Order: sequence, then C-alpha cells, then structure tokens
Amino acid sequence: MRNPRVRLTAIGLLSLLMPVLCSGAELFTSALQKDAFLKALAKQDERYDPAEQMIRRPFSSPGYHTTLEGGTVHPPRDSLNYAVALLDAGQPERLERAVKILHRVIALQDQDPNSRTYGIWSWFMEEPLEKMSPPDWNWADFCGAQLLQVAIDHMDRLPADVQRQVRDSILHAGRAIKRRNVGPGYTNIAVMGAYVTLVAGELFDDVELADYGKARLRRFYDHTFANGSFSEYNSPTYSIVAIRELSRMLRHVRDDESQQLLRELNRFAWSHVARHFHAPTRQWAGPHSRCYATLLRDSTLAFIQRATGSKLQFLPDADALESLDAHRLGAECPADLLGYFAELSEPRLEIETFARNQPDRQDIIGTTYLHPDFTLGSVNVGDLWNQRRPLLAYWNTDAGVVAMRLRCLHDGYDYSSASIFTIQDAGDILGAVVFATDRGDTHISLDRIKNATIKAKDLRVRLEFEGAVSQMQLPLKRCGRVNIDLQIAHAVFDDQVVKSEVGRGDKTAWRDVVLYQGLEREINFAEIAEAAVVFTLSLSTGQDSVPNSQLSIANNQSTVVATWSRPGRPQMSLTIPTRPLPTGRQKAAASARFGDADPWKASAPNKL
Repeated sequence: MRNPRVRLTAIGLLSLLMPVLCSGAELFTSALQKDAFLKALAKQDERYDPAEQMIRRPFSSPGYHTTLEGGTVHPPRDSLNYAVALLDAGQPERLERAVKILHRVIALQDQDPNSRTYGIWSWFMEEPLEKMSPPDWNWADFCGAQLLQVAIDHMDRLPADVQRQVRDSILHAGRAIKRRNVGPGYTNIAVMGAYVTLVAGELFDDVELADYGKARLRRFYDHTFANGSFSEYNSPTYSIVAIRELSRMLRHVRDDESQQLLRELNRFAWSHVARHFHAPTRQWAGPHSRCYATLLRDSTLAFIQRATGSKLQFLPDADALESLDAHRLGAECPADLLGYFAELSEPRLEIETFARNQPDRQDIIGTTYLHPDFTLGSVNVGDLWNQRRPLLAYWNTDAGVVAMRLRCLHDGYDYSSASIFTIQDAGDILGAVVFATDRGDTHISLDRIKNATIKAKDLRVRLEFEGAVSQMQLPLKRCGRVNIDLQIAHAVFDDQVVKSEVGRGDKTAWRDVVLYQGLEREINFAEIAEAAVVFTLSLSTGQDSVPNSQLSIANNQSTVVATWSRPGRPQMSLTIPTRPLPTGRQKAAASARFGDADPWKASAPNKL
C-alpha cells in the first residue's frame, strides 16, 4: 500500500499544499498539553482488557439500539479512540498494544458488501450486529473517523498487514456511508460522513469516494445556510461534534473549494454556540434539539476554553487540556465571538430560525432570553423525547446552578409522542403539551407505538428542577433571585381526574400535572376526545415581575385557543388541537399570534 508520509518526503513541495502529517511527538504544541494528554491516557490504560485487547467498561446505554441490560462490555468505538491515543503517545510499548487493538476491532467490522450492515460495527463486542435492535449505522462514521487518524499520522509505524487492514476498513466504512447517504438534516453524521468519505478518497486516491464527500459537504453547506441553522439545532453534544469534525476537516481536507466551505461553516457553528452561551451561569442556554446532560459538562467548557487558546478560563489549564484527542483537532473559535462567553451585562433576546419551511407550514424557531440573573429558552414546535430540551432555564443560587426543564413521563420515562407548542416573549412563555398518535414511546422513531395505544400505570407532565435543589422549598415560587410563576390554564386527559403534585428526589425536585395514575391499562390515544395541558410560565427578577396578566381559554370542537394579555406587552394567542392526532395533522392545526404577527414564521435571516 502507498505510504502517504513517504510520498510527502519524496515530493517536498506537496507539504506546502496539504496538511502536514506528523509523528506522535510532533502532534503536541506544548509540554503542558502533552502531560495533560498522558494523564488522560493513563486513565484509559486502566480500562484496557488484555484478554480481549479492547477497552472494557460497565454497560450503559440511552435505552435503544442495544438489547443488553447489564454487565461489562467491550465497545469498538472506545477501543479505537484508545488505539489512536496510544499511537499519539509515540512510545514503543504503546505501539504494540495499539496494533493488537486494531487487529481485534477491525475484525469486528462487517466487511461483506452484500450484507445489510456492511461497513459498520456493533456497539459492543458482546452483542453482534444481528442481535442489536436495530444496528447503529453511525458506527461507520465514528469508527471510520478514528481509523483515518491512524492512517494519516501513524501508518508507517504499523506492520504491513495492519496497514492493509486499516486501509481496507476505512474504505469499507466510506462505502457504507456513501451507500446509506444520510441527508444534510442529520447534522453531526452529515458532517462526519463527509469527513470520512472525502479524506479517505483523497488519501487513498479513490476518486469516486472523494467526489461523493465533496458533494456531501456542499449539500450540507447549502442546506444549513438555506434553513438558517443546523437541523440538530443548539445541541451541546452535537454542535460540538460538528465543530470537532469541521476542525478535523480543516486540517486534513486538501480540496480548495471544500476548504472555503469549511471556514464559513466553522464560523457559523461558533456563532451558533456563542449566542446561546449564558456567561453568568456558564450554561448553554436552551432550547436544545438533542442533549444528554441538562447541566453543562466540564468537558464542553474545556473544549470551548481550548478553542479560545485559554483566553477564557473556565477550568485550570491542566484540567482543560486533559483530553485524548484535543491536540489533533485544532478547533478555533473566532476571536470576535469571545465576548459572548465572557460576560452578560444586560438582557439580550436571541431569536433563531432553525428550519425554514413552506409558507403553509410553521418554521422551527428558537427563542432564548439571556438575562444577567437567568436564561429561559424554548422552541415553538417540538416534542418531549428524552434527548430534547424544548423548554429550558438556568439560574444561579448561593448553592450553585439550578436547571429547569419540561418533561412528559410515561411510567417514569420521557414520552416521545408528547408534543409541545410555545410562544415566548422574554421571560414569559405560553405553551401547550398535546399528544401525537404516530411517533414512538421511548424514542421518536425506533419504537413507534402501534394502533396509537400504550400500556401505562402513570402519565404526567413535569416541570423538573435539578442541580442546586437540596434547599429548594416546594411548592416553588422563588429560587435565588428568580421568581417562578407556573399557571396551569387548562388540563384535561379524556375522562380522568387530573391533579397536581410536587415532590423531590436526591438530585431533583418537581411539580407535576398527573394525567393518569393507577393500575396498568391500555390508553388508545385515537379514542381520546381531548388530552392537553395548557400553561403559562414566567421567570423574572423582583423588579421585572409583571402583575395583573390575564389568561382566557376558549374550547371549541377539540381545539383550544389560549389568549394571554399582559400590561404593556403584545398579546399572545395559541391555538392547539386537543384531540390526539398524527404529527403532521397536529402541526397543521396549531397556530400562534404575537400581537399582530405570526411568531412561527421567520421574519428575517439569522445573524452571523
């Protein structure tokens, strides 16, 4: 196989035209960065299982794709990440371990072009692809990206047979990505798949794969700017994944036209992040399209700090630099955006269009109010899947940060077929939770409910608080400097007696609207005439609270019109269907007014 680093040595001029391919020792910009990397690597060393030649860890999952329920597992993706880090360390004894991992993990890839799961890996060695429910095709992207790091920076250090295995595995992953052909709306995978196919095509002289990667990047660019945002909008997890892969592409892609697109996308992505960062709480303000932890993880703050060259100090540098791969990404936040992360001296309202739809359909629009004392964000049309944060707030207390979000729980787990519609004006939200008949239960699509029917012992809408809640007094009216005013204007669920409850656990507190509680029974949403919770929510500080607002409810043939009048502010009006409907019909039947305007249609392009 052709060795790309030997080729660069032979043709020195090319080093001026493409990213430099470094040995492990040259990947680090400082001794502090190298020391922090080795600290992170040492923690992974403890997870290595020499018997299986893979990383091991206790089982955990988001609740779908896998049928496993516990035990110790060996994940191929984590093992490849570790193998790359072992090679980056540049130490002979670590090279031997990396080679063993590559042998082991590449053998777990489905390399049969005639197979339905061609090019991908299972989540865990213990669960073959045919046992997954269903397999996760994203693993071609995630694992392919890691193998490319091996090929770009370390191929000449590997035995010849492993070089061939790495090359072939990358090409299998790239062809699987091309075959699947994910659309530009799947943000993080659209970007990562473009990286794997374009860079693999350039590296291994596969013109068809490279051309596909270029076209895929262009489609993603056109889609993103046409819509006004990433489809996976404002996601603390996947916005960072997108920036990581854009940064990686800026380092590794050779094509000049693609480089220009990448520079524009990188700035766009950082603008998206910066304008939603709430400096007083150091939280990523909502709404979030996808989120795995409501309170921002230190790893995300560390990523932002590194991308500013430590001009922002969220963590000690030694902690911020502790990472297996930060040294090889080179992520950079544009300097003119740093102020968003540093301070918030006065209230600011960010309204961002996440998706522009046809004139007869609502656009998807996020509203984020950033006040020095709190932040409140919402999306106008959304759902309550467990990865969503369609209504989300943060504020400081003497004990730390509190987060507040809205959920719908079916037997204690987030119910994906609950829909939410909102209008937001600064710290005020008029909203409704209603029910769709054609989505999933625990996941929006992987476990679609059959015949609009679920079995349930409990169904409730919850306003949940987490973080510094140990001293929180319920029912909650004030917390820290923030007033919280939740009013349930209309709550009905078929013929059930709807009630309100408050409660708390070790790390959370809540206020619930209980729609059903009792013996397990079948609930057929197609047979329910009316099921809805209409509410107002206001966050304010003492001097900003608005008295004497009035809310009226008009109920007409399975439709509710809620009108909220507030002194000195435009009137809000929300029309929602209270009969459960398929998602498309439900959205078509919902509408909103804010004064004389339609707040669910974009009036201007997003700021950049």
